[in-house]
Amino acid sequence: MKYNLTYLIDANNVIGKDKSLFAMQKKDKISSREILAHRIDRFFSYKKVNVAIFFDGFMSLPIRTSKAKIYYSDKRTADELIKNYIADSSNKKNITVVTSDQNIQQFARVCSCTIKSSEDFLKDITVVETDNEESRINSINNEEIKKLFGL
Repeated sequence: MKYNLTYLIDANNVIGKDKSLFAMQKKDKISSREILAHRIDRFFSYKKVNVAIFFDGFMSLPIRTSKAKIYYSDKRTADELIKNYIADSSNKKNITVVTSDQNIQQFARVCSCTIKSSEDFLKDITVVETDNEESRINSINNEEIKKLFGL
């Protein structure tokens, strides 16, 4: 579905700002990409926005998401793809670019896009995950726990 607002996410930049994903990427690039894509998908699942995730390099195994569209740069850079996406957009003011790359931020700013740093974005998606886990834990009352353990 097409919405007015669009988020463009510089995935490799976001991975580089998350210690656990960055460490994982050194050992298993595909898993780090999948985990980030699924975290992003969960974060945006009930929001009425378009989401585009940009990875450097080639697709090895497809990552399935329900909300986000994933782009691979192949022989180009993800930075190029993001800039082309912005340049080709008819309403650049409705785009939020998630990156801490100064070059992309500067280009997006000149095009009147909103900028969100990778660090701030990671804080946003981490808070949502923590809130969801806490609410699920709190929704289980003591009687249900006793039943589960046969007490």
